[in-house]
Parts: sequence; C-alpha cells; structure tokens
Amino acid sequence: MPRMSVFGVAASLLALQVATPAQQFPNGFVDPAPILAAASREINETSLRCVTFSGTGYSGPVGQTFENAPNIDWQRSEMANYTRTINWDTGTSKETFDRKPGTNPAAWKYGLGWVDGTPTQQSLRQTHIVNGDYAWHMDGTAAPVRAPSAMAEIYQLDIWLTPHGFLKAARKPGANPRALWRWEQLEKGRDGNVVAPEKVHVVAITVLGKYRVDATINSQNIITRIKTTVNEPVLGDFNIEHESTNFVAAGDSKWPVAWHSHQGWDDNWQFYSDSTGHNGYGGTFSTVRANDCGDAVPVPESVKQVPLTDDTRVEVEKMASGVYRLGGGPANSYLIEFRDFVAVFEAPLSEERSLAVIETVAKLAPGKPVRWLISSHPHFDHIGGLRTYNHIGATVVTHFINLPFLNRDVLTHKPRTVKPDIMALWPPTEVAEGYNYEAIQERYVITDDSRNLHVYYVQPLQHVSGMVMAWLPAERIAFEADLFDTHEAPRPAQLPAMRSLLSQVQRMKLNVATVAPVHGRPVPWSTFTEAVGSLAKRTN
Repeated sequence: MPRMSVFGVAASLLALQVATPAQQFPNGFVDPAPILAAASREINETSLRCVTFSGTGYSGPVGQTFENAPNIDWQRSEMANYTRTINWDTGTSKETFDRKPGTNPAAWKYGLGWVDGTPTQQSLRQTHIVNGDYAWHMDGTAAPVRAPSAMAEIYQLDIWLTPHGFLKAARKPGANPRALWRWEQLEKGRDGNVVAPEKVHVVAITVLGKYRVDATINSQNIITRIKTTVNEPVLGDFNIEHESTNFVAAGDSKWPVAWHSHQGWDDNWQFYSDSTGHNGYGGTFSTVRANDCGDAVPVPESVKQVPLTDDTRVEVEKMASGVYRLGGGPANSYLIEFRDFVAVFEAPLSEERSLAVIETVAKLAPGKPVRWLISSHPHFDHIGGLRTYNHIGATVVTHFINLPFLNRDVLTHKPRTVKPDIMALWPPTEVAEGYNYEAIQERYVITDDSRNLHVYYVQPLQHVSGMVMAWLPAERIAFEADLFDTHEAPRPAQLPAMRSLLSQVQRMKLNVATVAPVHGRPVPWSTFTEAVGSLAKRTN
C-alpha cells in the first residue's frame, strides 16, 4: 500500500475510533490514530460542538513594535469584557470585547491585520465575526465592514487552532494526519516550566486544504501547543502558535482557560531572525459555557454585496512637474522624477500593490529606472513592497537603525513556502551580495544636479524608532508617513507624532508649503499647523 494511503487509512480509522492494524511508518514517525484518539478521550472532545468563553485579555499589534531590537514585544492593548463563541459545526466565530478607542484601526482584531490609513476605532465595544469565507467587524453599533479575504481566511483558520478544533479538523477529509515524536528537555523559556525530559508527540494535519497545522501532545494526552505557518508580506513564512493551559471542566468536556498566542517566532534571543515581538494576544478566560452556541451569525447582505478593496488600483494625482501621488488604497506612494531616474517614497501593503504602482511609474516616466525607494519606517504595513522594489533594482533608503532587521529578515533570498513572491522565486544576485540599501543617520540628498530630494531623520518620536521624511525644496513639498494623517479628522493620539514633524521642519528651517502624507491626500502646511494648535488646546 502506498505510504500516503496508509496515513489516509489511519485517519479514517480514527474517525471510527478503532485501533489501527500494525503498520510500517518511516523512521521517526508513528501511527497518528491512537495518539489523536487518546487526546480526544482525555478532554472528551466529541461532546463539545461549540463553546462560549469569557474573561480578560490583551491584543498585540503584529508589526507595530517601537524598535526593531531583540526581545521587544508587540505593544499591548487591554481587552476587557471579552467573550468568544466558536461553533465548529457551522465554522463560525464571534468575538466581542471592550478596548480603548482612538488608537487602533477599527478593522484590527489582534495579531496580524493592523493597517494604518483605515478608519480608526471610535467606540469602546468591538465585534469581529467570521463565517466561512466571509469575515466582518463592527465598531460599536456601526454597520458591519467586510474584512479582506486574506484576513478572513486566517480568522477561519484560527477556529481550528484550539485543542477541540484541531481534533475535529483531523477527522475532516484531506487532513492526512502524520505523527512523530520528540523530547522536550528543559528548553530555555519553555512555557509550562518543563522540569524533566518528556517524550511528546507532534501530529501534523492539513487545514483548509493548504495550511499545515501541528499539535504537540504531552505524555498526559493533552494538546499543549498548536502552530501553523501563514504568509505575511514582509517576512514571508510567518509563525502562529497558540498555547493553552489550565484545563477546567466544561460540561462533559475539558477546556483551557489560560491562553496566549505567539505571532512571529517566540525566540527571546533571536537566534533565527531579528524581527521582534511575539505575543499577539492572550488572557485568562475563566467563564466557560459548554455547547452554548450563541446566536446564529449569518453573513449580512451588506457584507456579501460589498466588493473587496482592490489594492492594485492606482489613483494618479499630479502635484508638480515630475511629482505624483500614487494613491487608490489606504496608503500612498509618491513618485519624484529626476533627469535619468526616479525615486519613490514608500512601498506599503504588499507585492501586488507595489507591482501595480511600479507599472504606473513606468508609464509616467518611461525608460527611467526606479533608482531609490525611500522607506519611512519599518512597520509591516509600510514595507510590504520593499522586496518588490529591491527586486527590480531599486536601492532602499532607510535609517541605519533599521538595517539589522531589513537586511537579515526582509531583503533576503530565503525561500517562502506558503506564498512565494517575486524575490523568492527569482532572487537577483545583488541580494546575496548585499547591494540592498543606503543607510542614513541624519540627512541624505538624492540629486541629479538639477532636482534635489532631501531625506531627514525625524526625532524624537513615540511612534517608532528609525523614522525618516523627505522634502523637495523647490516645490516645498514634505513627504511623511504616520506623522500627520489626513484620511480622517486629526486625533489626539497623533499629537506627539505631529509635534515631531513640526519640530523637525522648524529645526531644519524647511520652507514647507504642502504636506504629502502616506495616509490621506496632500494638504497645505497651514492645515497641519492649525490641526496641531487645535489638538493642543483639546488635550490641555
């Protein structure tokens, strides 16, 4: 019998809860069926069709660390009055919680998915729901807003990243369970405080037809850790790992009440990479109601009918001769044309977005290569296209403090298995040789001896370290990101960043007429200064 058929038979026998006949497995691998069956019996998994649990937790914004340095975690926001209902029969999840408004995107739940330039959370109460291929959120009592399809898929995947969900998913067609064993031996920082070597099993299955999900099952037949790998545009293959402890009685079953999720490698000493932060969310959810499925969560017609945002649509606005805003999504790029080349300010979101912008640049400035890509700061929603520009030959201009992260984690030729991008598939030799970036400390000038584009380090700043802005002196245009957003009314939370921009302009004696933000449309400098004064009065 072919080996893959053996694993298929094992999964089928698991569904019938009977023992598998003696089979030959590759060295290091074992029969998954009895391991999964024992784990199911230990928590009486089959008695739980759905569950509702409540408590207090925290949310961590993946990719939004202040500084790219080892062992700096995602900055946490508290989630009070948290309640979640998971229904594995219907493939639905509903989460509600209270979180301080005014600082987070309303579309962001926790972990991956933070995108600046989208509407800011206005209400305390937040709701996030997924049903099949659709996901949506509600800011207070506002109308439901559809989530992008990539995030909807991750939200659906998350339903199965629970002990009960994993065991149910293992019985689905196409799961193809495989099992192996390993020793946990006093790993540094291991959650659960391993005090003696313990032989554990790891069972791997396929979920949603594409994601490999691994569960670690200890010697007491308890699932202690569930991990998977998803695509993240900046880092490529991206680790998501849920750990759960403190199982309590939940009807006839057992359910864990202590949770935390690593998003990114939980590597305190960064042996593998420089990217920082790991705790995407967690908390203690002590109130558990077994088989409380809550109300049905049908997909609203407004969600079905609203098309997904097309990030590849590029909106061109001419600002001056050879200067263009390239908008059309939640974040702009800016084209500055020189005699023999062009420079682009910012490469946000993704490869798909950046390729569309690059094609537009080629039409606006035919025959001129993109020589420079100015990257304002290394938050993930702002650098999803850096690899794309680097691949076509552009040099990334950034602050020198960002180099260890960008050069080791982002601008590399490492393989990407979940969603290979153009750099991973066709890495140019220059990537391996290190011709990736131009590091600055205080000031850098891009020039063709006719037009000058100045790049400045912006300090001090509470938002992120390593921030830069750009300025065209002849046109009196200042290009900036996250220092002043114009896609919505000025918010008190932005005042520190706005003051940093004002201080930088005044310190360098820049004669600015227009502020060109990455989020929102360009506005006169007077609009910015009036907003600073108005917010200062409101916060005093």
